[in-house]
Amino acid sequence: MAATSVALSPRPVDPSVDHGIRAILSGAAAGSTCSTDLADGPWAFDVEEGYGPGASMADVIPTGAPRQGELPRAYREAPEAELHDRIRAAKAALGDRVVVLGHFYQRDEVVQHADYVGDSFQLANAALAHPAAEAIVFCGVHFMAETADMLSGTEQAVILPNLAAGCSMADMADIDQVEECWEQLEDVLGPLDAPDADGLVPVVPVTYMNSSAAIKGFVGRHGGIVCTSSNASTVLEWAFARGRRVLFFPDQHLGRNTAKAMGVPLDRMPMWNPRRPLGGSTEQTLRDSAVILWHGFCSVHRRFTPAQIAQARAEHPGVRVIVHPECPMEVVDAADEAGSTDYIRKAILAATEPTTFAIGTEINLVQRLAAEHPQHEIFCLDPVVCPCSTMYRIHPGYLAWVLEELVAGRVVNRISVDASVTAPARIALERMLAARPAGS
Repeated sequence: MAATSVALSPRPVDPSVDHGIRAILSGAAAGSTCSTDLADGPWAFDVEEGYGPGASMADVIPTGAPRQGELPRAYREAPEAELHDRIRAAKAALGDRVVVLGHFYQRDEVVQHADYVGDSFQLANAALAHPAAEAIVFCGVHFMAETADMLSGTEQAVILPNLAAGCSMADMADIDQVEECWEQLEDVLGPLDAPDADGLVPVVPVTYMNSSAAIKGFVGRHGGIVCTSSNASTVLEWAFARGRRVLFFPDQHLGRNTAKAMGVPLDRMPMWNPRRPLGGSTEQTLRDSAVILWHGFCSVHRRFTPAQIAQARAEHPGVRVIVHPECPMEVVDAADEAGSTDYIRKAILAATEPTTFAIGTEINLVQRLAAEHPQHEIFCLDPVVCPCSTMYRIHPGYLAWVLEELVAGRVVNRISVDASVTAPARIALERMLAARPAGS
């Protein structure tokens, strides 16, 4: 069977990746998936360790990662149409007491119930914009819900429908590793909070939004800032105005691609491997560095390759290739453009003539864009359907459950960040929110 994604159709009738996977596995549609387990309900994996089927299924999950308790049978066995009816009824009963946020990478069955859909930057702003809501139901992953909790009011409850919806990239940099890195850098570079004659400190820490609350708190305590894929270059400019070099974590690819586009030479961007002394570099290499990149990555975006781009160009002359900056540098270099999920969405919206787009980002967004813009041919560069493992842990069954619990006066799956972490993390997040790219 040819390994072609259902998103390759120029006129997709159904934007649902879940439906497409089931069609592939039943033989009703051509294509392949990275795991046949994707057709199972996420609750089948709640009792197991690991991130679940999908792009992160081979990543090592840390000990003590959040686990989801058993979802009641009524939600596991309810037909899809019934779950949608129950979600709508619960939202109607709750009214303005609840706001539902949905990330672009969520399955279509969840996104259709979100009051706001966006990337992590946009949803952080949406959490701030609803101070009167009693509950924020965040259909995304754990670090996003933590961020919403830190930015929202103390009386607001932030709810993650499935506690197992984590992020393997975020887990690649834990607070102990980052603090050890900081201590080793101080041994090499001297006191890291001491400005030189030009008023610049030796290192400014920058963490991608895809990181834990503890990491964001660390950054806030040490004069740093949080970034997203949509404002990474603006954030690096902010950091270079304050420091000689940047420690960027956890995603090496976003850091490398952004800094390279700003003119930073590759030989001044050493990798920091937390499992090696000095991250695997020499003292001189660290002294000569401009950006120290953490050894982390997104398993979704690491699936894209230059060979996929070459094949897209061969099969679709004139294709416009846009990839996410979490992709490896060789992929970004081979593409026509690179940008955040919101950049990709806006680029397609702005295309006035029928265009063929090959997109290098998560399949749920790509397939939704293909359905929303039938005048274009839009397909995913990766021919194998392989969604984000952890985003895919959110299912309408979990959304119906948490909403109906709210109707009954019970708050389940609340995400709460300790005040000792929230205070410094909020400083770093507020710096992020203020670092708006020009024209945004």
